[in-house]
Amino acid sequence: MVAQNPFELFEYWFEKAKKNKNVKYPDAMNLATVSADGQPSNRNVLLKAWDEQGFVFYTNLTSRKGGEIAENAKVSLCFHWDDMDVQVRIEGVCEQVSDAQADAYFDSRALQSRIGAWASKQSQPLESHGHLLKRVAKAGLKLPMGKMHRPDFWSGYRVVPHRIEVMQMKDFRLHERREFLRNGNAWSEGLLYP
Repeated sequence: MVAQNPFELFEYWFEKAKKNKNVKYPDAMNLATVSADGQPSNRNVLLKAWDEQGFVFYTNLTSRKGGEIAENAKVSLCFHWDDMDVQVRIEGVCEQVSDAQADAYFDSRALQSRIGAWASKQSQPLESHGHLLKRVAKAGLKLPMGKMHRPDFWSGYRVVPHRIEVMQMKDFRLHERREFLRNGNAWSEGLLYP
């Protein structure tokens, strides 16, 4: 696939992943953050929007990832579509999405997911799963069932990339690695040894 920029190449592979019946979560991306004391941690989050400005996911801002992003906004993402032998690595800086964008996405979520966002103290210790279910039930009774406003502690982040690498696995580990580096509004492209 020949592409003018990394987003064309990402779109090509992402669309293939979405059509591939063996890829259960084509939108799953591993997000790596780093704490103030330098401890890296990673987890999978779901890609909810993307364009040439960046890659968007949503979360509780008081979660571990939210706290680490507040301390150090430099993050990396990794899509790995094993069935297609393709990996996309993205390095960049997180910026919070606008309130309007976060509100619009929150409103699009299933009612139980919106209630869950209110009830969960994401990343905090939990005494039992039953306790979480009680919090969800309590929140469900308190919150309006129609238009429910988004909690102040819940929003989205856009990862604004400065480096994108697309690797297509090949036989004998002779993989094709294409690296794109941002220089202002332009992207340069090169190949990397596998």
